[in-house]
Amino acid sequence: MERVQRTTHTSGGINGPCQLKFVNFQADENHISHETQGLSKKQLVVRRGKPFKLTLIFDSEWDPQAESLVLQVCLGSMSETFRVQHSDEWSSPHSWSAKIHPGNLHRQSVTVHICSPVSSPVSLYELLLHIQTRQNAWSCRAGTFVLLCNPWLKGDPVYMPLEDQRQEYVKSDYGLVFMGTSLNVIKRPWSFGQYEPGVLEACLKLLHVSPQHLRDKGKDYLRRADPIYLSRVVCAMVNSNDDLGVLEGKWHGSYTDGVNPTEWSGTADIFHQWVSSNFKPVQYGQCWVFASVLCTVMRVLGIPSRVVTVFNAAHDTDATLKVEEYYSSTGEKLSKTKDSVWNFHVWVECWMRRPDLGDRFDGWQVVDPTPQEKSAGTYCCGPCPVTAIRQQLLSVLYDTPFLYASVDADVVRLIVRDRDIVGMKVDAESVGQLICTKRLNSDEAEDVTQAYKKVYEPKIRRSYAITVGKELNPEAEIRRFQEVYEPKIHRSYAITVGHSAAEGRMFQGENPPALEVSLTIHGVPSVGEDICMSVTVRNRSSSARVLMEHVNAQMKEYNRDPRACFWKSHKEVHIQPREVLTLRHTIFTSEHEPFLAGDDIVNLAVVIKDTQTEERVLAAQEFNVSSPQITIEIEGGDTIPMNKEHTAHVSFTNKLTKTLNGAVLSVNGSALLQGKLQARRVLRNTLAHLKPGEKIEKRVSIKATSPGTKLLMATLSHSNSPRCFAKNFHKVSVKAA
Repeated sequence: MERVQRTTHTSGGINGPCQLKFVNFQADENHISHETQGLSKKQLVVRRGKPFKLTLIFDSEWDPQAESLVLQVCLGSMSETFRVQHSDEWSSPHSWSAKIHPGNLHRQSVTVHICSPVSSPVSLYELLLHIQTRQNAWSCRAGTFVLLCNPWLKGDPVYMPLEDQRQEYVKSDYGLVFMGTSLNVIKRPWSFGQYEPGVLEACLKLLHVSPQHLRDKGKDYLRRADPIYLSRVVCAMVNSNDDLGVLEGKWHGSYTDGVNPTEWSGTADIFHQWVSSNFKPVQYGQCWVFASVLCTVMRVLGIPSRVVTVFNAAHDTDATLKVEEYYSSTGEKLSKTKDSVWNFHVWVECWMRRPDLGDRFDGWQVVDPTPQEKSAGTYCCGPCPVTAIRQQLLSVLYDTPFLYASVDADVVRLIVRDRDIVGMKVDAESVGQLICTKRLNSDEAEDVTQAYKKVYEPKIRRSYAITVGKELNPEAEIRRFQEVYEPKIHRSYAITVGHSAAEGRMFQGENPPALEVSLTIHGVPSVGEDICMSVTVRNRSSSARVLMEHVNAQMKEYNRDPRACFWKSHKEVHIQPREVLTLRHTIFTSEHEPFLAGDDIVNLAVVIKDTQTEERVLAAQEFNVSSPQITIEIEGGDTIPMNKEHTAHVSFTNKLTKTLNGAVLSVNGSALLQGKLQARRVLRNTLAHLKPGEKIEKRVSIKATSPGTKLLMATLSHSNSPRCFAKNFHKVSVKAA
């Protein structure tokens, strides 16, 4: 495109050419042809590299022999001008072109087919029409249209070859976010909302208020042709840390001045609030909210995208490929490091070619909008090829070392007493234990762990123990063993402490540690039920031992260290030579009900100590507690037509053994009902006590004004718990009338 000074009207006199009366953008037909149905009711939305058509209607008969049609597409201060040809052939695919097919020419109208280059920037374009004769010319503004990436076109860098994938990763407005822990995966629906009014416009506005655009509009427009560039701009704009971004993150404390991240169920509400507040960041988001909003924008722009969850995701702050965790000698997890392992972390994969890296890095790219670390001075992350993470190519752009650590760092668990290290275990298996996304055409999870890690190939495991004195330097020991056994091949080792450094000895290969311990959670723990577990201790030595067993349970947030313990057990255990001993424990409902609500996460750890040698071994496990069930049913089924009222039945039955005081059932669905509805069970004109076996229910009238997938969300709270006690989502498919 060349820069021009735009004029809107020139006249050639009384005998000037015919003038344009009306432009029919053939929106319905073009939207079907370009797979953009529903994205906008106001704008023509088309995909680059594919012809679209419009009909020009004149105020008098147009003479194609004497009057030439010239089109001009404008983007900011740049434009490109091209003559409408009478031909069945297209000119160069690298420039704009237009033609009239035989049979599309009538006395006062003509249908023009326009094709953009496949390398065109994504944006809102202005279209001008010039009618020229030998003597004079007339110009007018024909209208505007939106141009998007084209994953249906082989030449586009976001081309995706399979139709079912394009339908899922571009056109679907419904997704699932997987949360909880790998032991009990929770499915949470999300409405991407790209067909909701105003969402397309908000996505374009996001590009328009980015620092890149505000700094240099022309350069930004040109670079928008590149999905790599687009993904980095959008990634940074989803969070508000550096710019006029959409979401402000918050991970602890009160959310009363905004919205608790757990209450969001779709992108449209977030965008509407952001735009209506003149780009003030929406409060608040966490990883799954950031990722889901990013996925919405990328799908709107035409870049295939999906939300991915990494269970046990490491946040390696010091780029050492290891994360330290500290435990007391009685099994309580301590807060002593900036490194952390999140029970789950959610990011986005975007599909694109990588000409900057070579074709072996084409395909899925990780883009993570959660503001954790800066990339080139900005809070964005990616796009990083999933292939580079799997092959441990840490020099590949962008942010590969950070993302590799997220899925494959070592966890170094240190046992401390009186500020001394008294035991250490390195776990090379738990980080990135499960990585999953929504399966094609299904509400089940697809395990994509193998795309990130060579988990199913034969592994060489190193297992050894060291008995040392109190002057142990764990950093030096870890470095020494990493040097010995690099490249890293899933190391697993433990260090325990004896009475003096002189007693130190190494057990390797056929000489394993004398004591081994493992921890197992039985079943899926649920609110209102006992939590059962077992500790297995193996004595590999030829002598009997007297042990102390310390088991500790702490409640925690998915991305933070645990709070104080709410349950513990200590007892002496005798174990015979070569014996394998199973110790069973139960946390009774009455012991955890005052602390745990639905979806809460528990850190459980056991430390076994040999009372004679002071050898200590540790095992830890984290699990989430399933919430009670809220029932949501739609009269007539889950598929409803637009603009017609339907009734939803929402109910909760108390299956616990205790009474829930002040039970409140709330229903929310921004695209189905206005505001938030609450049902309070009232008995004898006082706030109710929902007794065991009793039900609270609500009839809700719903109506959708736009097609697509909508979500109803129901929550239950009661005065005994400061947090939401139970939550459920229900998918409603709305069909166009």
